[in-house]
Amino acid sequence: MIRRPVAALMLSLLSAAAHAQATQGNPPPAVSVVVSAVRELVETVAATGTLVPREEVLVVAENEGVRIAEVLVEEGDSVAEGQVLARLARDLLDAQLAQNAAALARADAAIAQARAQIVQAEAASVEARQALERARALRSTGNATEATLEQRVAAARSGEGRLAAARDGLSFSIAEKAQIEAQRRELAVRAARSEVKAPRAGIVSRRTARIGQMTAAGGEPLFRIVADGEIELEAELLETRVAGLAEGQPARVVVGRGEYAGKVRLVPAEIDRVTRLGKVRVALPRDGDLRIGAFARATIETARRVAVAVPVGAVVYGAAGASVQVVEGSKISVRPVRTGLVADGHVEIVEGLGPDLRVVARAAAFLREGDEVRALLAPSPAAGTR
Repeated sequence: MIRRPVAALMLSLLSAAAHAQATQGNPPPAVSVVVSAVRELVETVAATGTLVPREEVLVVAENEGVRIAEVLVEEGDSVAEGQVLARLARDLLDAQLAQNAAALARADAAIAQARAQIVQAEAASVEARQALERARALRSTGNATEATLEQRVAAARSGEGRLAAARDGLSFSIAEKAQIEAQRRELAVRAARSEVKAPRAGIVSRRTARIGQMTAAGGEPLFRIVADGEIELEAELLETRVAGLAEGQPARVVVGRGEYAGKVRLVPAEIDRVTRLGKVRVALPRDGDLRIGAFARATIETARRVAVAVPVGAVVYGAAGASVQVVEGSKISVRPVRTGLVADGHVEIVEGLGPDLRVVARAAAFLREGDEVRALLAPSPAAGTR
């Protein structure tokens, strides 16, 4: 003997009882019905998270090992791009600049002296060459000895050597001046960096700079700036809810006692393998009451449509798909439907059902196609109907 599931057996008995009542002249069972109507359905996704800067700018001192002499801003201050936030001590730097200026002056004097020596060496070289030419002419006529000619040759070579040395001295002085000028440019850069400036306009969210503190390359940033003062919500969503998100979707964000209108700026590009959560960024308007690190709740609108809808309980989901039970006259008509959005206790009927039809409010599995029923109109909320 084949055993039937208990649930199937109960449904069969209920159906048989209803049929028996109908055949014996008893009144058909009463069912509550609602009228399918066109409604505006708004599908939302809830998320929680923390307020974070859209972009955080870290400000560090580029001169290492220098004492902070002055701090000009506090946390919460609005700053403009290029505004001075702090000043570093310049005592040592000013001394190095003075030394560099003196070295540059010496280099200029050395160049001038080298050029004067070149003029003198050129004159001496010309005189030595002329004396050599005269000695050669006299030697050809027998009026000068070989020793005199050799002396003139040596004097001419010596003059050429002194001229070459003078020119080398000028090149050396010019190179030394170029080196000193490069050092001066480096000092000028360091001098400019003695003023710690804001690279972007925004709001100072944190200040660690203290007067007397020594700067360090690997230390904590002196200032943190919320770029352009833009704060947004970073919220986490289950991966099953991420698929409906899109940039630009409106969101209602509650922070403390305040409520703000935001928009989805970034959709999660990655899902955490452990938590199965994705992070969405919701842009918020600038407001002085918003604080980084505050807890916030968001309701994101993922879809909004006007369509035929019925209560969620009116839809039966089976192996063949979704269906609703329509009361036509006094009999049940089971209609397969295709559903869409679900919002505010109603489900969108994309296909298979029109408006102004009587639908069983709570679909019963024991009702079959063609069963007779007594339809009792259930109250339907007016909000959202059209």
